[in-house]
Amino acid sequence: MNEIVAETDERVRYVTIDRPDKRNAVTMAQLDALFDALVEADEDPGVGCIVVRGAGDAFCAGIDIDPSQMDMAYDTRSLRHELRLLEPFRRFEQMWNLPTPIVASVRGWCLGVGTDLAFHADMTLCSPDARFGYPPVRSMASPPTHMWTYLAGVQWAKRLLLTGDSIDGATAERAGLVLQCVPGEELAQATRDLAVRIARVPPDVSAHNKSICNKAVEAMGRTMIQELAREQNAMAHQSPDAQEFGRIAAADGLKAALAWQDDRFG
Repeated sequence: MNEIVAETDERVRYVTIDRPDKRNAVTMAQLDALFDALVEADEDPGVGCIVVRGAGDAFCAGIDIDPSQMDMAYDTRSLRHELRLLEPFRRFEQMWNLPTPIVASVRGWCLGVGTDLAFHADMTLCSPDARFGYPPVRSMASPPTHMWTYLAGVQWAKRLLLTGDSIDGATAERAGLVLQCVPGEELAQATRDLAVRIARVPPDVSAHNKSICNKAVEAMGRTMIQELAREQNAMAHQSPDAQEFGRIAAADGLKAALAWQDDRFG
């Protein structure tokens, strides 16, 4: 079964995470396949805009974690191992730099790596029931990419990353994490309308206009911050609480570990 589905309509390539039974949580292999689909769309002269979305009632609930791989001792070797595990996240740089504009269409859960996907799109539309957040910051991780401060500013970035709280679509629009929050029944059409308008611009012109916007963000140090984000993530995984999360997940399952993590937050 192909869990990353691509289809084209009116010069728009729709790339869909098709795992509704998992709230579109993805394995690392599926995340890699999604990046491949984005590159393939970018290389197609018949595509003028790419839309990333999730099937069903969620965008992407994060990485589909294998608890058996989470219990690691703190030492220099495991820290290097963590950094190697984070290498696939470098492909977000590739997504960010693709010449073809990318629009994310978010409904429901957008957690963990889902936020990485949404925040590396050029524009994000969402519905009011969207839920943006990075729950792992409560005990075990720091995001392996960092667009939070660039999109929302320092205070909103800290508000979310220092609590692990999630916010709805309307709040995400107010914070600047998304371009627009539209009624749920209008999201698909609003996404299509925006993507079709983008796709009407000649690709070479569109690429140059996207490039200058990205270069402005690069001048603010974005590339270095992404490198540092991976390092912070690797180090956070070595904390005592992260080790305890991994131990509980390996012994009792992921739900038990999440319950332990979130218990202090009510």
